[in-house]
Amino acid sequence: MSAVMQLPAVDGVAARQAGEVILSLENISLAFGGVKALTDISFDVRQHEIRAIIGPNGAGKSSMLNVINGVYRPQQGTIRLHGKPRHGMHPHEAARSGIARTFQNIALFKGMTVLDNIMTGRNLKIKTGFLLQALYWGPGQREELQHRREVEKVIDFLEIQHIRKTPVGRLPYGLQKRVELGRALAAEPQILLLDEPMAGMNVEEKQDMCRFILDVNEQFGTTIVLIEHDMGVVMDISDRVVVLDYGRKIGDGTPDEVRTNQQVINAYLGVAH
Repeated sequence: MSAVMQLPAVDGVAARQAGEVILSLENISLAFGGVKALTDISFDVRQHEIRAIIGPNGAGKSSMLNVINGVYRPQQGTIRLHGKPRHGMHPHEAARSGIARTFQNIALFKGMTVLDNIMTGRNLKIKTGFLLQALYWGPGQREELQHRREVEKVIDFLEIQHIRKTPVGRLPYGLQKRVELGRALAAEPQILLLDEPMAGMNVEEKQDMCRFILDVNEQFGTTIVLIEHDMGVVMDISDRVVVLDYGRKIGDGTPDEVRTNQQVINAYLGVAH
């Protein structure tokens, strides 16, 4: 678990204080037929923290994110959002409750521009009817202009003004990842789920993405749940880390606590299996 890269120091990160628990997962178990993806997993997420989920391939990390945002429904366990049990929530309901998501494999509209892709993140905030939106008249026009102003703020924040009118399919991989982050931010989430946001990036692109993640957390106060394989990134930017292996939790704590956990060391070195 040696660090792959070292990030530059970011002012204020060490002083970041997490608040109350806003999301808790209690004894979560998920199976597909006879295959157990998650077994009796419990952990919580506190307001304003960066909470990392790590583990070897096949550990159940993406399945856990899918449970959180309603793609999968666990057979056992309880999910509490702001202290209230959440039962049978669908992804669009999770989005309405303030949970946004990026994906391991980029899920953008490749023929649409950067601006239009990020605009889709505002869909759940549209209040005027379809007809007024289609006619681009009156309240529909005013509302769309307001949403566009909010999207332009996201574009400025991510420093992608120069590609705002470029079709996403023409962009390099690293910029497509940044656009996907922008679409999630456009929804103004309280909790942002990031599934391997730095997969496939070079060192410079990873440094940029780390900076944006830290800025989202600091400037917007967004709580972040992050899956990432680069241990240098995880140890540098996370407040707490939960470790999964073969669908079970084997570690949970601060980066320093996880780094010295013998079970975690064994799992990553392959000693336990």
